[in-house]
Amino acid sequence: MLDALLPPHCLTCDAGVEAQGTLCAACFGRLSFVTTPCCERCGVPLAHEGQGPACPACVARPPAYDSARAALRYDAGAQALILPFKHADATGHAGPLARQMARAGAALLERADLVAPVPLHWRRLLARRYNQAALLSARLARIAGRPHAPDLLRRTRPTPPLGDRGAAERATLLDGVFGLGRGAARRIAGRHVLLVDDVMTSGATADACARVLMAGGAAAVSVLAAARVPDPRLERP
Repeated sequence: MLDALLPPHCLTCDAGVEAQGTLCAACFGRLSFVTTPCCERCGVPLAHEGQGPACPACVARPPAYDSARAALRYDAGAQALILPFKHADATGHAGPLARQMARAGAALLERADLVAPVPLHWRRLLARRYNQAALLSARLARIAGRPHAPDLLRRTRPTPPLGDRGAAERATLLDGVFGLGRGAARRIAGRHVLLVDDVMTSGATADACARVLMAGGAAAVSVLAAARVPDPRLERP
């Protein structure tokens, strides 16, 4: 009856679809999924197998996390889903994104003991009213039947927007920004933590969080993101 009164429409356009919370064929066709070859450590897409198994950045400075994966390449198709989710209260996008993330990160979810989001600073959380990474991590924990730990990490101070910053500047700005939440050390001791974020760019945020978790006693940290920003230097054949 509800579908008759409010016919389901695509998440990113006005086209009709069979079920709520889905994409039409045209919008789904614009999504680019991250597949092999990709860096085995940070998950960045590679142009061919000969560039692997690890990308030059991970060889030069291995991140603190064991491995990272993402469902989508962060291009126009992914942005149509993620930007409204992140900035325009389109929280209904969390479910479809989490389902794609669960597919891409099935191996990471299988060995995870805890699922935790990258935290927002409390001021940004008040302004936005929700942490998009926490919505994704809650869905993923439910899909995989793993404990969800939304307060495992805290952001001790705000940071400026990082979108146009280089990898080195990102790492500098994020130094000392993250800390463990109350009682987190006891919860992570000897356990494998899966860290969840919406978009992974240089990996500096994930690395900073992973370093805090590893220093706090975690046995391992993996990262799962909805989308990964490709490195154009690695896309050339």
